[in-house]
Amino acid sequence: MKTVILDAKTLGDDIEFSQFERFGEVRVYQTTAPLQLEERICDAEIIIVNKIKLNESNLKNAKKLKLICVTATGYDNIDITYCWHREIAVCNVRGYSSNSVAQVTAAMALSLVTHLGEFDRYVKDLRYTEGGVQNHLKPYFNELESMTWGIIGFGNIGKRVAQIASALGAKTIINSRRPKNISNYVPLNELCAESDIISVHVPLTAETRGMIDEKHIAMMKKTAIFINVSRGAVTDENALTEAICSSKLGGLGIDVYSTEPMTSDSPYNRILHKPNVIFTPHMAWGAYEARRRCMDEIEKNIDTFIMGGKRNRVDF
Repeated sequence: MKTVILDAKTLGDDIEFSQFERFGEVRVYQTTAPLQLEERICDAEIIIVNKIKLNESNLKNAKKLKLICVTATGYDNIDITYCWHREIAVCNVRGYSSNSVAQVTAAMALSLVTHLGEFDRYVKDLRYTEGGVQNHLKPYFNELESMTWGIIGFGNIGKRVAQIASALGAKTIINSRRPKNISNYVPLNELCAESDIISVHVPLTAETRGMIDEKHIAMMKKTAIFINVSRGAVTDENALTEAICSSKLGGLGIDVYSTEPMTSDSPYNRILHKPNVIFTPHMAWGAYEARRRCMDEIEKNIDTFIMGGKRNRVDF
């Protein structure tokens, strides 16, 4: 079977793909532009893809295509309905990056809560050297034991973040589409109003698109820290930007964007200089162990498909 990997660069230069050669020919492309896509997949039987959008317009001539393997949990870049009608199987990868995303979420929260960036700059700008005082304590910060950490989405990543938050002493409250058996479940409005830290861990669906809108952002405390490591389009980026600009939000940690990479006209460009904002380039999922685990899971998905199984299938 011929396997085509369309956007290997998004998976890191330290990942190699020789494990897929046992299935047949493997063609690896570091990046694939829209105009190159149809030609590259025209005789592919398996596509391995991370971020490129696949739909009828570019799949219609891929007559041999049998399987699309998404190297992620989210698969909003794949037209599942079209694939179902074409009988093209689609598999995702689940649970492979939970530790990595939770680790980056906690790192963002800790950095923003303790103003590490500002204290680091204070020393590097020589203000500490020139200040003549042994301790510089502004901006003041609080211990996590005094805080409530609101977690939106309670899948594998949300659960891991809750464990870390609890270990650090924070009180946790949860909003989930499946509230059954969650003792600290609260409605979304209540979570927004009560939380000192809010982190988002939901997939992008019709239901979650724009769920954190201007109304919900206005409910948050002026000191609250908001972190999005899920999908950019679940939030109102303009409203988040305005909240930072008007000091109606205490801090912002963003790893995902409604358009990726972040565009020159993104509202976030207005707050790049703000000390209470952290932007990262959609890297939270990408610890080496997580990416290696992802490749192993893709291999298992292909194995199972060839044997007639339906491991991690999402095209139903």
